[in-house]
Amino acid sequence: MIQIITTITKYLILIMCLVYTLSCYTVFRPKNKERQRDLLDNQVIYMFVFLFLCYAVLFLREFDLKILLFFAAQIVFFEVLMILFPKIYKKCSRLLINNTCFLLGIGFVVLTRLSINLAIKQFAIAAGSVLVTSLIPLMMHKITIWNKLGWLYAVAGFALLSSVFVFGVNKNGAYNWVQFGPLAFQPSEFVKIIFVFFVAALLCKAKEFKDLVKITVIAALYVLVLVVEKDLGGALLYFMIYLMMLYVATAKASYLFGGLAAGSFAAVIANLIFPHVQTRVAVWSDPFSMIEGRGAQVCQSLFAIGTGGWFGMGLGRGRPFDIPVRESDFIFSVISEEFGVIFGICLILVLISCFILFMDISTRSRKLFNKLLCLGFGVCFLFQVFLSIGGVTKFIPSTGVTIPLVSYGGTSVISTLIILNIVQGLYMLADSEEEEYERIKAEEAQRQQNTEVYAGPNRRTRVKKETKG
Repeated sequence: MIQIITTITKYLILIMCLVYTLSCYTVFRPKNKERQRDLLDNQVIYMFVFLFLCYAVLFLREFDLKILLFFAAQIVFFEVLMILFPKIYKKCSRLLINNTCFLLGIGFVVLTRLSINLAIKQFAIAAGSVLVTSLIPLMMHKITIWNKLGWLYAVAGFALLSSVFVFGVNKNGAYNWVQFGPLAFQPSEFVKIIFVFFVAALLCKAKEFKDLVKITVIAALYVLVLVVEKDLGGALLYFMIYLMMLYVATAKASYLFGGLAAGSFAAVIANLIFPHVQTRVAVWSDPFSMIEGRGAQVCQSLFAIGTGGWFGMGLGRGRPFDIPVRESDFIFSVISEEFGVIFGICLILVLISCFILFMDISTRSRKLFNKLLCLGFGVCFLFQVFLSIGGVTKFIPSTGVTIPLVSYGGTSVISTLIILNIVQGLYMLADSEEEEYERIKAEEAQRQQNTEVYAGPNRRTRVKKETKG
């Protein structure tokens, strides 16, 4: 009976994910605010039905009361967030809120399937982080000196990133974690936020070529530190963020292609010099020849994705425990095995819809600093998705990067929520700028309508007063 229910719900879960994904794109189309509001309200329904179906299956398989209580806690958390946040910030992006909740929900479901204790820990971190980071949009409005602290960002970010050489510990082959007693975190996850602020603040003030050289040298030092830490994913992420922000700020394609050429050359040199890079490339090129050793991760990932097929095995019916690092770096393989490749594609499309929203805010922002911030965070978000999913599908060498909000990891969740709330603040600022611009245009049009300017006999300009009536 449980197998029949699991099979039926497998397709219902997929349908809910499909309609939610479709709504992420249709919400951009209507000009009518009421129609947009209806679409966003429907998204909430799709998400809650999806969570209900998932936790119903998990409960029927385990008959653990803790699962039902955890599901109830999530419903309360998401409801409070979706109701209170738009009431506090009336001009916020509800699509960004909905996507945040949906991605967190997928992560909670998969982690519950793997370990209820890990899921509860992730939930506690996410709930606490939401409470604190919800103040960020207000700070983006009230504090006006963000674009004046470029060199402070540069020094503070570099110091924090380099802290691993003093307090760092080795984890999963990379020396990029800092630990103080029971507390451990990745400085690079927080430094990438400071890095975007640093690049945006200095690029928007760069007047000469020598200014660009200074910024490029500092950005290169950040990347070099990450390479020394053996954090290849972080090094690639920082490199792409800087390159895209430089291209948009200068509008010079030569910088973009020159940067890509320099990056490719650096990758070849790194492959010749660093043994850990050589290992990653060897595993990527032929993981099956190392299936009993370093290639086991990629091989098990590919087996899981292939076993799941288009529609998946069904929640709880796969073999996720065969996949190494399943709760974080390789969580996409678990999702594809039990929910199917179609579900995995939908997940990617939801993440891309967040990136599109970032770019929409960037184009609507009138200040270059705000434009560059949105662009930087958008590239950071999307390229992180590319590195994570590209690694587990053998499209690129595995880099140990997580999927934002979905993978397990307190540092990753906190840094992503900080980024999303910064973008919320930029969204509201862009709306305020548009309203101010429209108000000025309307006043100017009204002034031109009420007055008539013409040249008098003595060629001086006179203004004819508005006639009564």
